[in-house]
Amino acid sequence: MLDTHARKHVQPTVEKTADLLLKLNFTADGVTKIAFIVGMSSGLFIYLDQPFWAVVVLWFSGYLDVVDGTMARKTKPSAWGTLLDISFDRLVEISVILGLAFRFPDSMWALLLLSASIIVAMTVFLTVGALVDKEGMKSFYYQAGLAERTEGFILFTLMIVFSTYLTTIALIFFAVQLVTIGQRMAEARRILK
Repeated sequence: MLDTHARKHVQPTVEKTADLLLKLNFTADGVTKIAFIVGMSSGLFIYLDQPFWAVVVLWFSGYLDVVDGTMARKTKPSAWGTLLDISFDRLVEISVILGLAFRFPDSMWALLLLSASIIVAMTVFLTVGALVDKEGMKSFYYQAGLAERTEGFILFTLMIVFSTYLTTIALIFFAVQLVTIGQRMAEARRILK
């Protein structure tokens, strides 16, 4: 929801960062890889009980994830870059969930439910993206929903910072994912019939 509706407010800053990195000879794929490495460290920081750094690297990787797409559109977007971007995004999310699960094993069952809901939500998202003609600035059809990447990062941040309530927040995140799955399935039924 926020990715779809708030993007216009952060895009000028993203554009400036993308232009600067392009001027410094970074490539979109290179920034995708940096975002991946930075983001993967979030799970390690969670496990090492460093919540501040876990949140910082998570959000920095998320910002770079937005910048790399803008860089690609300013140069030459590639199917390979899209694959890297989407795959690395999921691996960063897995890193956060594993860091939380290993640090807080009593919440592992709720994190497993959350993981399953993310898998289903992304399966619907990617399948619809593959079946619908491309629209918009992304390299595939982008299905908006209640839980997009920014909402996920907000909920991950709450899980990291307020770990005492980890199970409750994970179950709220799970419920938000279920609503998103329902939204995307309803839209898919409408546009794919």
